[in-house]
Amino acid sequence: MTEQIVYSVQDFQAVCNQIMETAFSGVIVEGEVASFKENQGKYIFFDLKEGDASVGCFMMKFALRFPVKDGMKVRVRAVPKLTKWGKFSLTVQAIVPVGEGDIKKSFELLKKKLTAEGLFAPEKKRPIPANLTKIGVISSTQAAGYADFCKILNERWGGLSVSVAHTQVQGMVAADQIIKALNYFNERGEVQIIAIIRGGGSADDLAVFNDEALVRAVAASKIPVITGIGHEIDTSLCDLAADIVASTPSNVAQMLTRDKKEIINAVRNDIIRTQKLFNLRIDEKIRRNREELTQIEQNIVVKITTELTQIQSIMQRLAEMDPEKVLKRGYAILAGEIKQGGVVKITTETQNLEAEIKKIEERNDG
Repeated sequence: MTEQIVYSVQDFQAVCNQIMETAFSGVIVEGEVASFKENQGKYIFFDLKEGDASVGCFMMKFALRFPVKDGMKVRVRAVPKLTKWGKFSLTVQAIVPVGEGDIKKSFELLKKKLTAEGLFAPEKKRPIPANLTKIGVISSTQAAGYADFCKILNERWGGLSVSVAHTQVQGMVAADQIIKALNYFNERGEVQIIAIIRGGGSADDLAVFNDEALVRAVAASKIPVITGIGHEIDTSLCDLAADIVASTPSNVAQMLTRDKKEIINAVRNDIIRTQKLFNLRIDEKIRRNREELTQIEQNIVVKITTELTQIQSIMQRLAEMDPEKVLKRGYAILAGEIKQGGVVKITTETQNLEAEIKKIEERNDG
């Protein structure tokens, strides 16, 4: 007969907690909040209910990053635990509201709190830096919104150096990833503006951008922040905290770059206006004094030559930016995710190639 193991109470509790932590590490549970209360300004206690079922929850107040009230439907990431008093509970690591109605309630509560603190004050807003050449982008590089941003950026003037921090843009870990990316760009100080972009989605998908810690990180950024989150009708607390708000990721790219077509049309219009102005001046001078005509014509020739020289210079610079000319000079365009074992596409003047990345080494130019 196999002898049964005899546990002390403390050992039994420890074994139970070890089993639960192994089986349910970071379990996500959804339910309705009940009996929500704060204790000693540091601890939060509440129940999660569904019908007749209920489970007690505990969390530290600093981990509460969305306003929560009784009756709200929420989703928690937690670890199940058997307390020393023999009560089963969930130790909550993160909590988010669920559903459009409860997300809106949480949004309004936090908006009121942060507005009272002056976090969204208009006088704190900074414009897009002049002579913009370096931007930092925080986004999921696999999302459609990021692809739209890149497409518009490439179609316009170009000439920007873009550093991208790949993060999740929805879900319970996204806020912390975006905060880390913001801190990274601020600590390095190598970009002039930070763009946070995310395409459209449901209220649950976009709820991460109402996370209090993330909103405060956006407002505290030493580098100006521009947001392009969701569609035109969507507004997040990150939008309110940002320096500049764009309606979509594509609109971010439009606001940060000049349009080549607009510049070319403006140059052409300047030529037409200059020609008309010169013609009017010629006619006026002829009427006043025909003897001055020769000198006037000479002045016009000089001015037109100067204008044409400047226009030719602009057109030449525009032509030099043509990707096909870059390829003809022996360069190649590489696209894809840069990671060991990843496959990238390489475009040369005459060929389209695919290559597997065997090794990645950091450059050390110093």
